[in-house]
Amino acid sequence: MSTDAGPGPTHDVTVVVLAGGTSRRFGSDKLAAPFDGATVLDATLRSLPPDWPVVVVGDRRPCSREVSWTREHPPGGGPLAGVAAGVSVVVTDLVAVVAGDMPYAGHAVVDLVTTLRTAPPEVGAVVAVDPTARVNPLLAAYRTAAMRSVLPHEPGGLPARRLLDVAHVEVVVAAAAARGVDTPADLQDLQGRRTDPH
Repeated sequence: MSTDAGPGPTHDVTVVVLAGGTSRRFGSDKLAAPFDGATVLDATLRSLPPDWPVVVVGDRRPCSREVSWTREHPPGGGPLAGVAAGVSVVVTDLVAVVAGDMPYAGHAVVDLVTTLRTAPPEVGAVVAVDPTARVNPLLAAYRTAAMRSVLPHEPGGLPARRLLDVAHVEVVVAAAAARGVDTPADLQDLQGRRTDPH
């Protein structure tokens, strides 16, 4: 299910799911790879709260929930360009960002958004940190206005770490929640965590 319309203002948060990558390391379309009875992308989407509006940045493809679609400019311009394209259609006060190849990220996204909702106004983002201390600006919750204030006019090819210019706090998340599917070995390892995605 999909629509071109932007999400309605009935919630305070919209999730931007990045699905425009080239899957070079995987060797084929990793978001379409089978995962837990669905696809990697669908597993990521269904991990998110079902009533939260979702904008998927990438080429249209079948998916199991209602989403809005948009595309970064230029196509293939990288994750920061994808974030910029997604947030351009967001009408909510908060925006969460997650890569489409992170099938266990949903609980972490909820925790990040919950933390941001209760944070002081000067905190513009809550960013995930995995157990190895890697900070991931593409698994995070942002105040929409704060994010827009740091996005460059031409984001294509620029690093996603530019998003860390937002005043933020960091929250450690479970290892599986922070994992993406970059290679077939990643897919196999994450499949094995179905019963314990921590």
